[in-house]
Amino acid sequence: MLIAVAGICYSSWVLEFLLPIHLDATDSFLSELDAVGQPYRDVFSTGDTITGSIIVVAGAAMLLLLPRRGWTTAGWIALIIFGASTIADANWPIGCIPTPQHPCPSEPSGLFPQLHHFHALTSSVAVNAIFVAMITFSIAAFRYRLFPVLRVIGLSLLILAAVTTAWMLIADNLSGDYQLGIAQRIQVGSMTLWLVALGVAVWLFSPRRVVDRP
Repeated sequence: MLIAVAGICYSSWVLEFLLPIHLDATDSFLSELDAVGQPYRDVFSTGDTITGSIIVVAGAAMLLLLPRRGWTTAGWIALIIFGASTIADANWPIGCIPTPQHPCPSEPSGLFPQLHHFHALTSSVAVNAIFVAMITFSIAAFRYRLFPVLRVIGLSLLILAAVTTAWMLIADNLSGDYQLGIAQRIQVGSMTLWLVALGVAVWLFSPRRVVDRP
């Protein structure tokens, strides 16, 4: 249940569509929602902090409570790293987003201005960590014949996250507008749903039905 709740909290970014934020979702990044000076920064940073805290606690608990297997152990460790990085992500926000109307002299401009900030490190670690978790748990679901939810729903969400990540990485090297804001929201949305799916998978998990494989 904690993991599923963390997934729901990680979707706090959808509040951008309900609050008067005035950011274009097609070309803005989620990091901009809790940038220094944004009116609802506390809402989004609190959501990420709660997400990270729950994931760290839940991941550590799962390491202690569930049977130890190589791929699942790697997955829980990756999730703990994701949780810790998400906490850091929320508490070291980007300081300014340069735009044609409001340039930030102290900040570099470019397609990914947030990549010139310490926030970039925490974001990169968080994204890579949850990808590792998604991959390792998918392997574990097939290899150990457990977490059946992850064999279908989890794998589909992993593929969706991978496609949108490729969209962002490829477009970063091209000129023009490729609506990277939409790509990132699909990416993070798929990660959010995957966390919920993982929570459901663990809740349905029964050690008595697990085939014991090394």
